[in-house]
Amino acid sequence: MPRLLPELLAEAGQPEVLRFWEQLSAEERRLLAAELERLEPGELRAHCEEAARARQRHTEPRDRLMEPLPGEATGSSIRTDTESLRSWRERGFHEISENHVAVLLLAGGQGTRLGVQYPKGMYDVGLPSGKTLYQIQAERIRKVQQLAEEKLSKKCTVPWYIMTSEFTLEPTQKFFTLHNYFGLVKSNVVMFEQQMLPAVDFNGKIILEQKGKIAMAPDGNGGLYRALTNNKILEDMDRRGIRFVHVYCVDNILVKMADPAFIGFCVEKGADCGAKVVEKAYPTEPVGVVCCVDGINQVVEYSEVSQATVERRNADGRLTFNAGNICNHFFTVDFLKSVTEEFEPQLKRHVAVKKIPHVDEKGNPVKPETPNGIKMEKFVFDVFQFSKKFVVFEVLREEEFSPLKNAENAGNKDTPSSARRALLWQHYRWAVQAGAHFLDQKDNRISPLKQFPDTEEPPAVCEISPLVSSEGEGLEKYLKDREFRSPLLLTEQAVAALAQGQ
Repeated sequence: MPRLLPELLAEAGQPEVLRFWEQLSAEERRLLAAELERLEPGELRAHCEEAARARQRHTEPRDRLMEPLPGEATGSSIRTDTESLRSWRERGFHEISENHVAVLLLAGGQGTRLGVQYPKGMYDVGLPSGKTLYQIQAERIRKVQQLAEEKLSKKCTVPWYIMTSEFTLEPTQKFFTLHNYFGLVKSNVVMFEQQMLPAVDFNGKIILEQKGKIAMAPDGNGGLYRALTNNKILEDMDRRGIRFVHVYCVDNILVKMADPAFIGFCVEKGADCGAKVVEKAYPTEPVGVVCCVDGINQVVEYSEVSQATVERRNADGRLTFNAGNICNHFFTVDFLKSVTEEFEPQLKRHVAVKKIPHVDEKGNPVKPETPNGIKMEKFVFDVFQFSKKFVVFEVLREEEFSPLKNAENAGNKDTPSSARRALLWQHYRWAVQAGAHFLDQKDNRISPLKQFPDTEEPPAVCEISPLVSSEGEGLEKYLKDREFRSPLLLTEQAVAALAQGQ
């Protein structure tokens, strides 16, 4: 046994981690020692003790201190005049054309709830094209670059930073290599790894996943800020001239990449930090709400608010606290520097109570049926409080937000089926708005604007490649007054044929 391991664990209050040491192979001992030597004893003790305390902590309702965001800090793609939207989009495309914009993907989580053993970005929800989330997002980056180049007559690049974890880095690298980076330049796709922290039981003791392996978990999407420092990502952004970063989560199939309207709005407002939001679907929807608490911008979780506040409405009938957080954010690089240099240590960790596979006292594997441990996470939105100019931008849920979190057996909520339907409904709407007509099995035209519940499939299957259209633009020249049978897969090759009248 390496001489310092018992001392390290004794100082951290975790000597039990080595209880199976004598039963381990030489390779298992080497791997466990390497894992332990990366941990600092004082930080490890503090982490475990904080986890045990945090679970017992009672969260006081925050209703009395909550206020909606002021009107001057809000914008909307729904309730804004056409000229303002055009101006914001033009400003966003200008910044993209100047190589000032990057996108940053939060992709460190495991697909446990989804029921897969690989990164969520590699998931195929069952689209006619068979495209994965990673491919869809890569093609959206290619399209926004193309649109900026066409509008401003400048060659430009939107770098893609992808934060992975110990679980997702290697498979993500292999997947991108296998698919030739989906047409992007390899040097413009920068993958980096976030920190891992041990999971602990309810008594603050480290959980062993195997006799010689600690149960580790990513430190939440708020681990971004330490990862930016550890991997020198901000230095890379400086070298590229990046000034603005659009941050998002991997599981949203409708996410807009480097959204020009959002970026333009934030830049025009002089914001250093911004958040996209959607109107809550119903009062008790379990999503965090972006608001002010005692004058400080933050996200308040559903569990921290009373029923009366959740259901409170304005005179126009809309929910008072309706700005649902969708983990889609704008940051200036200067703001990210201030966070990493000054504020990151102030971020509090949040408790996630989980079912964590482990070995019992005799070394037998256990797959728990009820939660048995704690993972401590930081949240990316906890930096809102440090912003000097914070803004929110409201968008339509059906156009921009459909997360993939659960396996099919979870019902209709945030499953592969619901994500697939959301995308196909969106593309069906685009096609109809562009003047397309869909035929049923008897060659009769389908009523184009009939509304269906989102639990049902659209009247016709239509998938539009991101390389053809990013948000429904430019489709009229291919679709107007034409008739199509379902399914319609509108690829670059298909529109080329349509343009030639085939």
